[in-house]
Amino acid sequence: MKKLLTSAAALAALTSFGASGAFAADEVTLQLKWVTQAQFAGYYVALEKGYYEAEDLDVTIKAGGPDIAPVQVLLGGGADVMVDWMPSALAARENGAPVVNIAQPFKSSGMMLTCLKETGIEGPEDFPGKTLGVWFYGNEYPFLSWMGKLGIPTDGSDGGVTVLKQGFNVDPLLQKQAACISTMTYNEYWQVIDAGISADDLITFKYEDQGVATLEDGLYVLEDNLADEAFKEKMVRFVKASMEGWKYAEENPEEAAEIVLEYDETGAQTMEHQVRMMSEVAKLTAGSNGALNVSDYERTVASLLAGGSDPVITKEPEGAYTLEITDAALQ
Repeated sequence: MKKLLTSAAALAALTSFGASGAFAADEVTLQLKWVTQAQFAGYYVALEKGYYEAEDLDVTIKAGGPDIAPVQVLLGGGADVMVDWMPSALAARENGAPVVNIAQPFKSSGMMLTCLKETGIEGPEDFPGKTLGVWFYGNEYPFLSWMGKLGIPTDGSDGGVTVLKQGFNVDPLLQKQAACISTMTYNEYWQVIDAGISADDLITFKYEDQGVATLEDGLYVLEDNLADEAFKEKMVRFVKASMEGWKYAEENPEEAAEIVLEYDETGAQTMEHQVRMMSEVAKLTAGSNGALNVSDYERTVASLLAGGSDPVITKEPEGAYTLEITDAALQ
């Protein structure tokens, strides 16, 4: 089992000496949004294939989980950079956490609602009166924005929907506690299929198709750190190597899945599921060179501001991203 706390770059640093003494690679700690899985394959590939080492970086990857808030880890100094969804990051920024997007590997959204056809749902107009499973902990923002756009209350009142705070599983749909649940194209949807429900018995609503898609897995740092030129230069190298990892993973999904499994210390993941996940994730990173597309950012902000009586953010963010790092990394 490979240990995340030791990379090839660190081992090289221990044996490299020069006239000025021991040489040490620059340390970078990355906090993931969720557990070790192919959703983050690009970073594990960059670590395993030596892309970080080639950029003189000693990278530590910290897995996330249901009890880990990446922004709190970042604020507490436990990481230099985090993976987060833009709605969560912008909400955190408005609430006083000075996080800044430095790269956007995921160009498209993989979030959707997956519904049982037997509940009578054929379109969004059928949502009122139904119970919908929603992820929280920062993942609820796109859903709330969508409901705001549709004019559907989320408080369970007449003409509205009842929101079930969904755990990070598909049980509410399987047990018919909810008509629809939150799923990702690369993960939970396939858990529903694997549980024995046919795709013909489901109807899905991709946020991309509904015009409310918001940017998901991006890389964020603390704004104050960007005043340090050495830190910025280190992030340029980190983004460059990470995107090399992502492009390799896109082209080699099976090998990328194998690498992810090597770093999964829980042993909970399976090869079949990770290969399938990597193939779906590749559709979301396709076309991205790591640079944030400003129009995608503006679309996300517009969606978050259109949250009805309870918008995700209340004003246009300022200074929430920088193109300088990815511009330099792409040179």
